[in-house]
Amino acid sequence: MEPPLPLAGLNILVVDDDDDSRFYITTVLEADGANVTAVASAVAALEVLADWQPDVFICDIAMPGEDGYTLIRKIRALKADRGGQVPAVALTAYADSEDRIRALEAGFQTHVPKPVDPGELVEIVANVVASCGS
Repeated sequence: MEPPLPLAGLNILVVDDDDDSRFYITTVLEADGANVTAVASAVAALEVLADWQPDVFICDIAMPGEDGYTLIRKIRALKADRGGQVPAVALTAYADSEDRIRALEAGFQTHVPKPVDPGELVEIVANVVASCGS
């Protein structure tokens, strides 16, 4: 008997303006059982959150228009039943310690530098969800 997939049944919102990154992240998460909605902008992410509450949110930082820092601040300003408390992962090429601190201060639970190994990404998402009690 195979062990259950680590992300089985989790609803995950992925926001990344890069098509290849979005495809990679979605493929990795879906292979481990997650239901993924992937969008290319902060505006699209807020539209999705108006109708759907994911278990976890994964967001790029450097995006045109509105960056991930601004987006997470807007999400944290929402009421809990509208997604304001959703566990959030910053997945970004901005990888130094100052970027990590800035991401955590903005409202992300964790900061993950790109590129990320598929197994590590799954483990990080599972740990964030478990630590936030979702």
